[in-house]
Amino acid sequence: MDVFYSTIKLGSKYLYRYRRRYIFLMVVLVFGFAIITFITSTKDGMYDSVYYSAQSHYAGDIVAVGYDNAVVWEYSHHMGQDEISSILKAASISGTDPQHTVFRTLYGSTSFIHYNGSAIQLRDLVGCDWENESFLFSKMNFDEGPASSLDDDSIFLSAPIASYLGAGMGDMVILELETCYGQKNTGFFIVQGIVQDTSIFAYYKAYISRLSLNRLAVYDDNDCSTIGFFLDEPSAAEQKRAHLQSSLSMLIQTGPLVYDRDGLERERKQPWNGTIVFLYTMPVYLSEISNILDAINLISYLLYGMMLIIILVSASGTYRLIIHERTKEIGTMRVIGFYGKDLHFILWSEILFLGLISLFVGFLVSYFLSWLVSLLSFSWFPGFEIFLKNNRLIALYLPGTILLNTALIFAILIMMTLKPSLSVSHKKLPALLSGESL
Repeated sequence: MDVFYSTIKLGSKYLYRYRRRYIFLMVVLVFGFAIITFITSTKDGMYDSVYYSAQSHYAGDIVAVGYDNAVVWEYSHHMGQDEISSILKAASISGTDPQHTVFRTLYGSTSFIHYNGSAIQLRDLVGCDWENESFLFSKMNFDEGPASSLDDDSIFLSAPIASYLGAGMGDMVILELETCYGQKNTGFFIVQGIVQDTSIFAYYKAYISRLSLNRLAVYDDNDCSTIGFFLDEPSAAEQKRAHLQSSLSMLIQTGPLVYDRDGLERERKQPWNGTIVFLYTMPVYLSEISNILDAINLISYLLYGMMLIIILVSASGTYRLIIHERTKEIGTMRVIGFYGKDLHFILWSEILFLGLISLFVGFLVSYFLSWLVSLLSFSWFPGFEIFLKNNRLIALYLPGTILLNTALIFAILIMMTLKPSLSVSHKKLPALLSGESL
């Protein structure tokens, strides 16, 4: 063991001694690892922002949505107490074990906000339980508010709606919508929060209490449209959805599992009687956006592969040149009693230390690049807001991704050093001392 530590220590000393020769190799490794890490972390950050936006919009990692064909208006998301109790029972039986369970009543694009002689049509009107969803609202970016206490006459408006109407905190607005029977109904609400979110999920969106929306739409007070389950591990959503579907299908009428928007629309057009419940996960809603992310993935993988090839070619040539310049020194080491395996360890320990230093510096460079990009505004890019968090492009450094990048870099180092180090350590002594090339 002492010999091993001595060999490692000797390798670090040789790395410091020949540091000038290793500068180019180090620059290649630092630059390559920085670019690779920057690309992958930015991609992961974009997906995380999309997932968070969708998770907040649809309220859950697994979402149970009810469709009631007894409702005459087009946006027929509705569940009664039979469906609600069955979903909660099935969640308990199947071991869904959610961190949060969220109940929402949803209303489509036939609602209007009136204020001071102006009116605007909403894209989404959400009836929520203020206290139960406080963990979601605490993550939102508010222009103004929210108020400390929220009542059944409170309303949150998206910033574009508030700006168009000229409404501010404390102003009273009129909400107009159709009941589930097609009649007009109105309610008066006080603006208690203005949400700064210009993504496609929230551009023309408003939040009121679920009780208020149920009464305006003439539902029972405890009815809802969706039940969302927030999981501790969102990656397990698909597996838990399958278990929940199996349990729920024995209790009430359920639609088949779908995996993209095309499947969703196809199954929704099938005839049914009464209320049917579908279970969705975020990839179902994000299938169209996933195509964009797949294109980004393809580009990133191409850049990834190109960087790895550049690193391998550049590093291999540089390392062979370094070893060739040191053949006489290695021959002298053989003369004074170093064995081939000792030389292997010394040469590999040099590369090990070089790799660790390069990866550390490369990570810092990548972090700096991510910070610079986060300062840029992408407001000029229409629709790009969905990939941003708080209007900034944020990188996400996932341990698995960083570990994979590190493993690939060290795999390249092994590939470039294995043959030259073995060749020089087994080369005949006269050839080494004469400086013969590898």
